[in-house]
Amino acid sequence: MAGESCNTLVDLMRHGEPAGGSRYRGQIDDPLSAVGWEQMWRAVGRHCPWDVIVTSPLLRCQAFAEAFAERHRRPLEIEPRFKELGFGAWQGKTREEITTEYDPGVLQRFYRDPLNHRPENAEGLGDFRSRVISAWKEMLERHLGKHVLVVCHAGTIRMVIAHVLDVPLANLFHIKVANAGITRIECIEQGDEFLSQLVFHGGTPAA
Repeated sequence: MAGESCNTLVDLMRHGEPAGGSRYRGQIDDPLSAVGWEQMWRAVGRHCPWDVIVTSPLLRCQAFAEAFAERHRRPLEIEPRFKELGFGAWQGKTREEITTEYDPGVLQRFYRDPLNHRPENAEGLGDFRSRVISAWKEMLERHLGKHVLVVCHAGTIRMVIAHVLDVPLANLFHIKVANAGITRIECIEQGDEFLSQLVFHGGTPAA
């Protein structure tokens, strides 16, 4: 009926623990560890309230998304723009390796001012925002009124939250995202725009 709003629910789920331990992985394509697989299955439980699954193409996301979509016979879409932030020269390195190679304060400077102290050859936060939010808006239009599960990365989830809450890019890393954590965004269609609200962060679909 004309004038009625249409609600779309999106659950953004970070991948579980990757093989190789904690490091600035960025776009390196490491698979999930055994622990990571367990984290993912535990987070979604036995039910599947989602109409469609969307995933980053990186293996630590896509492998689980494919298995979950097949188990519950849901359509699966691969969205390259939901890849993690590119960390340039830091990719694949641990915190200790980075501070040893550069200097002890390099990470502190990055977290204080990620716009001006990003790693060499890293993706700029403005460029990262442009690709993630363009994919986000197109996905909302494509799946209007549905309940969507997006399997992606901490950086991607931070960027969507920042977009919804109007968080400055300088404060992006103030948002903590746990492995296999789920963030829910409710999007209410209002004419040509969406009113988007953060429902919960780091919770579960049953919350």
